[in-house]
Amino acid sequence: MIEVQGLTKRYGAVQAVDDLTFTVKPGIVTGFLGPNGAGKSTTMRMILGLDKPTSGTALIDARPYTSWSNPAQKVGALLDAKGVHPNRSARATLLWQAQAAGLNAARVDEVLSLVGLSDVAGKNVGGFSLGMNQRLGIAAALLGDPEYLILDEPVNGLDPEGIRWVRGLLRALAAEGRTVLVSSHMLAEMAQTADHLIVIGRGKLVADTSVAEFIKANSSVSTQVRAGVDTQALFSALTEAFGADAVTRGADPEGREVVTVSGRASDEVGAAAFAAGVQLAELAERRASLEEAYIQSTEGHAQYVSGAAPAAPASAPAPARAPEVPNA
Repeated sequence: MIEVQGLTKRYGAVQAVDDLTFTVKPGIVTGFLGPNGAGKSTTMRMILGLDKPTSGTALIDARPYTSWSNPAQKVGALLDAKGVHPNRSARATLLWQAQAAGLNAARVDEVLSLVGLSDVAGKNVGGFSLGMNQRLGIAAALLGDPEYLILDEPVNGLDPEGIRWVRGLLRALAAEGRTVLVSSHMLAEMAQTADHLIVIGRGKLVADTSVAEFIKANSSVSTQVRAGVDTQALFSALTEAFGADAVTRGADPEGREVVTVSGRASDEVGAAAFAAGVQLAELAERRASLEEAYIQSTEGHAQYVSGAAPAAPASAPAPARAPEVPNA
């Protein structure tokens, strides 16, 4: 388990991380979210002993990362996929890391195969795309077959197939009982990958909860129902149960009549329809996406906020027509 307790980091007058406390448990994928400048990368660096905290602690199995004699076999990390020598091949890049960690050289080819880079193992990484560098970085993190994985934006630059592969890999590793902490700005993907979320803003903890509870806490709910026979009877029954302000009548994308109840979960709406003796053909609860819930939760915590898009400039006036010169 990763235990962060009262973790604080200041750079002069800048408070990058502010009294953070959370735990990252084994057996699940924990997503680490926050706006740009929130302190995610700094926190990860402190967990890995790359930055010294101003105060507080970050422990892995109750010990600082730097106290482990076999850190590569304990923790695998990806913080900067581009932080490699451009004139070394992919295999050479991993080989020196394996040798430095006391690992068998055969492991290099194993992880190159695992991440799909076997065919380009002899090519210099300076010619790699961002996505290929990400795969190489993940391979480096997996070299020691570690119990812990700490990955900063691992799907950045990957194509859809690569993103799906990373998702499956992280979930499979967590299912083996490993501890997985992963940051990402791709919230739709994180919703499919993570089981638990740590959300920070301006260095402070915003949320520490499951994905489902995070969405529930930061979004409203509505329930859409479609009558089996009598839409008017359904509309009347739900209006009586929940009030006219909560119930609207309309059509779904296929043009079928539906009734929507705002602020009520599907079990409440279904129970009200059943009590009124109205047959239902469809009952669907609607909640915000993780992205919408994230925007709601981090409102006011973002350090860099875009302003309104500038208005398009007015069309320039047509140039004045030159006076005609009379024929000589």
